[in-house]
Amino acid sequence: MRKRIVACILAFILVVSATPASAQTPTSLPGPVYIVQSGDTLWGIAIRFNTSVTDIMAANNMVSQDIFPGDQLVIPGLSGLSGTLITEPVPFGESLRSLSRQYRVDPALLIKLNHIVSPAELYAGYNLVLLQQDEHPALTARTALAKGDTLLELAVRQNTDPWTIAQLNGLTGPQACLPGDLLYLPSGTSTAAPTGIPSVLTSAVVDPLPITQGATVQVIVKAVQPVTLSGLLVDHPLHFFPQDDGSQVALQGVHAMTEPGLYPLRIDITLPDGSVQSFEQMVLVASGNYLTEIINGVDPSTIDPAITGPEDAWLLSLVTPVTPEKYWQGMFQLPVDSDQYCVRSRYGNRRTYNSGALYGFHSGIDYGVCSEAHPFDIYAPADGAIVFTGLKTVRGNVTIIDHGQGVYSGLYHQAEIFVAVGDHVMAGQLIGKIGNTGRVTGAHLHWEVWVNGIQVDPNQWLNETFPH
Repeated sequence: MRKRIVACILAFILVVSATPASAQTPTSLPGPVYIVQSGDTLWGIAIRFNTSVTDIMAANNMVSQDIFPGDQLVIPGLSGLSGTLITEPVPFGESLRSLSRQYRVDPALLIKLNHIVSPAELYAGYNLVLLQQDEHPALTARTALAKGDTLLELAVRQNTDPWTIAQLNGLTGPQACLPGDLLYLPSGTSTAAPTGIPSVLTSAVVDPLPITQGATVQVIVKAVQPVTLSGLLVDHPLHFFPQDDGSQVALQGVHAMTEPGLYPLRIDITLPDGSVQSFEQMVLVASGNYLTEIINGVDPSTIDPAITGPEDAWLLSLVTPVTPEKYWQGMFQLPVDSDQYCVRSRYGNRRTYNSGALYGFHSGIDYGVCSEAHPFDIYAPADGAIVFTGLKTVRGNVTIIDHGQGVYSGLYHQAEIFVAVGDHVMAGQLIGKIGNTGRVTGAHLHWEVWVNGIQVDPNQWLNETFPH
């Protein structure tokens, strides 16, 4: 009996050890390899590389769709290539030529890897597929050839030679370079802006890319001389403010109901002589993957368009003015006790009220009463000036804080308000009590953040410092 049990155990061990892994690097089909990242799915990888789940499984001798971070997957349809496939979002202002030079990849290969039909497809935020080769790491330093300059003079200043620069940038020779051409250097840090933007700018950075519904986007621009900046993102004008390092920054919210797709981002530069230069590129707005909530049992008057419409218009007019001064410092903080709060509803969720009588989205975060110890306190999330306190039909008892430079906080449904219009509040200051006034189904605090006329996800302001 004992011998039979031992034999069964040994047989089980042999079977388990012989079971193939979910993803194996094949030996029969050479090709570039993609290293699975946390959060990847086989379906998502197939879409990214314009192939199918079935073909990936066949190329990697897979018996299931299970993949794990660190797995190496050969991507079919790219035979004859070797290296590691990566994806990088296209920065604002970059072109096919500048990207091919940076990553030392032939433009024709970039077109093949990304199935590019038109250069217009390289919008900001586009997940560009790149072939990373160990012997050719991406270059990080670049400069532009000035008018009247030669490649030899440039090379001397950069402590290199013109033939090395020509080889790095795929030029046929030192003479095949035109003024204004963006060139990558053997070493150092980047000193030149993307080729697409006007030469008066030294950099123009858009963050994040790609943009998601409900995000706060920052556009940071540096120029070689004093200029006045303006612009447009989606359909909202940009307001730029100076920073200590000489750059200018614009913060702009993207509406949570913006349809995913491509939208314009334009920067307008007014020079001291009054002339204007502009650059525009499409940027991707991706889905926020928000959930849907069904809210029943609210007072019908609070979802009556005759009431909600005028109240929404009133609020928009209140948070539209842009105060030049920046009041807030660093990251925002929770408007409730940090160790006693709970989230009842998140930003961006699509909502229907009273069996479909009203449809919209949740414009902030709802914090419920979840503790016995001081559960009703409301605190200022950041420094600012009080611009409204009072009772509204939908939002109940309301406090609106102007944090400066087009950023506002709205705190709704309060039982009590401890501040008045004109007061200047500090982050963490007690300003009210949680209640159940207005359109509610129970006591909670609704907190929303406005950025240049758009309600954005407050969590981004709790986790990032703007500008950064």
